[in-house]
Amino acid sequence: MPQATPAALLIDDDETIATLLRFLLQRQGWSVQRAADGAEAMAAIEHGPVPQLVLLDMMLPVHDGLTLLARLRSLPAWKDVPVVMLTGKDDQQMIDRAYAAGATDYVSKPFNPVELGARLKKYLPV
Repeated sequence: MPQATPAALLIDDDETIATLLRFLLQRQGWSVQRAADGAEAMAAIEHGPVPQLVLLDMMLPVHDGLTLLARLRSLPAWKDVPVVMLTGKDDQQMIDRAYAAGATDYVSKPFNPVELGARLKKYLPV
């Protein structure tokens, strides 16, 4: 029986980055749902299906990435979903805060698409 397509939730307000990330994920076999701001992301977390991966920008309108991360980690169905933080904020304090809040990985923008694609492959379900 063929495996279901793994789903990723992409949360980023930058249209160019979101397009690139969607392309990278789809090439690896992911289906992608995008939330363009913190409000859409919160609705997806509260009411949408639970994905196998979340790519989460730190700086978003309405709710920031750390607020969204805390909310999704508070929900039992989301506690084991890998969350890769994507952000232009690469200072150590921000990285530490993201990991403390439950981030699985942390990628600074701008990122190398080939390197990011390789990193994301490890999250594909077996």
